[in-house]
Amino acid sequence: MKAILKLTALSLLVLLYACGQKAHEHDGHDHDHAHDAPDASPNHALYEEVMKVHNEAMAKMDAVYRLREDLKKKASETPGLSAEKKKEMEDMVLKLDSANESMMTWMHEFKPEPDSVAGEEKVREYLETEMEKVKKVREDILEAIDRAKAL
Repeated sequence: MKAILKLTALSLLVLLYACGQKAHEHDGHDHDHAHDAPDASPNHALYEEVMKVHNEAMAKMDAVYRLREDLKKKASETPGLSAEKKKEMEDMVLKLDSANESMMTWMHEFKPEPDSVAGEEKVREYLETEMEKVKKVREDILEAIDRAKAL
């Protein structure tokens, strides 16, 4: 069990680092010069909004991990805890895991193409769809955090 915990913590750290690197690559320093100008792409502003929502959600991932670990500890170490309350805590751990997994899946699957490759309209449609997905991920994360804190 401790090995799983260590692996989860290590995975989270690697993903947080990678996400930070990915955000850095898109800040105007390490990417193609065609994207340096704010209006280089008609979809640039939409892309930036998608990334803003993503970054807001990623900033909460540490809280997700901490709450998950706190609930697991409380569920296993609190004497006299009712079976119902223990089950509620375990279910909340699963909800936190699900919120985490949703973020990891979204990040893994998010692969926008430049307008010049896919076409401006297709890129806009893709980014609009991804905006809805990442907003849902953010909502799930925030809801899981709020519910976990209430326990």
